[in-house]
Amino acid sequence: MRPSPIFLGILAVTVLGGVLAAFGDTTTISSQKYDPLIIIGVVLLVAGGWVASLTLHEFGHALVAFRGGDSSVAHKGYLSMDVRKYTDPALSIILPLVFLFIGGIPLPGGAVWIEHGRLRSRGVQSWVSLAGPLSNLAVGVVLTLLVALVPMTSGLVIGISFLALLQIVTFILNILPIPGLDGWGAIEPYLSPGAREFGAKARPWAPLVLFAVLFLVPGASSLLWQGSYAVFDSVGGFTLAAQYGQDAFMFWK
Repeated sequence: MRPSPIFLGILAVTVLGGVLAAFGDTTTISSQKYDPLIIIGVVLLVAGGWVASLTLHEFGHALVAFRGGDSSVAHKGYLSMDVRKYTDPALSIILPLVFLFIGGIPLPGGAVWIEHGRLRSRGVQSWVSLAGPLSNLAVGVVLTLLVALVPMTSGLVIGISFLALLQIVTFILNILPIPGLDGWGAIEPYLSPGAREFGAKARPWAPLVLFAVLFLVPGASSLLWQGSYAVFDSVGGFTLAAQYGQDAFMFWK
């Protein structure tokens, strides 16, 4: 299970963004008139880091499924950490990145097709679904601790803090018990046949309705961000730095 060259390349882009952000003029941050080097660095760091976390999210699903009895995930290439195996590039990477730039909300992207009949128990099925969002939560906590414990320049602090916050947002979105999201997948094995049938019918459109609500209904996205900041704060997140990082990432606003 060696990481694919594609994944290593994504990490390289992320690191490059961090280096650029670190060497930008940090005196421009408090005025929110960001040095172009910081803007470019934060954009590369956050975009690259988000795609890397998408890879880890789907790899988490696949790894737990493999351990739980579904060996087909190995043959499908899901354990290679090659993001191309999990996604349609246009729909699952480019489109979510566009929405991330526009609204700052990380839409779920990518998918692994699990053969649930091979899994050993309902509990394993639930853990397969939970593994993805829990990987986002773990990445968010690790990045938060990195900012708290490792001395670094302000440009790097704001970029990593915003990336950590996005992991929390992704965790909360995915854990919602809505058909098509991982939260539903976690409870689905324990639902009645009628509820599972409803979930199967709603799976294609329910997430689209959720994201339409987030983008179009006043106050809906604010609730998501408030909840995300509450979790972010609880794990020691640097709220002001994350806000500066979001401003730099969405520099066009």
